[in-house]
Amino acid sequence: MDRPLLFLDVDGPLNPYAAKPQRRPEGYTTLRVPLGEGALGADSGLLSRRRTLRVWLNPQHGPALLRLGFELCWATTWMNEANRWIAPTLGLPELPFVDFGDALLQQRPDGVHWKTGPLVEYADGRPFAWVDDEQTDPDRTYVTAHHPGPGLLHHVNPRLGLREPDFHTLATFARSLHPPEATAGGDATDAADA
Repeated sequence: MDRPLLFLDVDGPLNPYAAKPQRRPEGYTTLRVPLGEGALGADSGLLSRRRTLRVWLNPQHGPALLRLGFELCWATTWMNEANRWIAPTLGLPELPFVDFGDALLQQRPDGVHWKTGPLVEYADGRPFAWVDDEQTDPDRTYVTAHHPGPGLLHHVNPRLGLREPDFHTLATFARSLHPPEATAGGDATDAADA
C-alpha cells in the first residue's frame, strides 16, 4: 500500500504567523523572503524588492515530519516556492506540490475552503492528512462526501504552529491505516486544536 499523503500548509502550521510579532517562538529561526518572489506576489518595482516577508520556521519540524511515515506534499499558496524557501530551512527534500491553478484564493459560495476540492482531487482516493489553520466543518463534510479513503483534517493554531500533540495526532492517524484491511470510509475528522 502507498504511504498516505500529508498535505502541508506553510503559514499557520509551519510559520506561526499569528504569534506575537515582536517575539519569535522558541526553537524557531527567522527567514526573510523578498516580496515579489514567485507565488508570494508580483514584482511591482524597486520598492517591492526591498520589502520582505518575515517567516518563522522551526528546523526540527523537517526531521519530525519525515519520521511520520507520510508522503509529504505542499498544500500552500507558496506552491513550488515552498521548495525554494521553506524546505531548505526545515531540512526537507524537494516535495511535490498541489498546483491550485484557477482555484487559488477563490472563495466558494458553499463555504468550502478553496483548497479542499483540489486536495481531494490530488489525493485521488489515497488516505491523507491535511494540516492547515483554515479548515472548517464544510471542509470536513466535503471530504467525507467526495473522498472514498480516510482523511484527517487537522487544524493547527496559527499562533502556535505545529507542536508535539499535532505530531502525535498525525502519527496516530498514519498508524491507524495499517493493516491494509482498515476501513475505506471517508472519515474526515478534526483533531483538537493545538
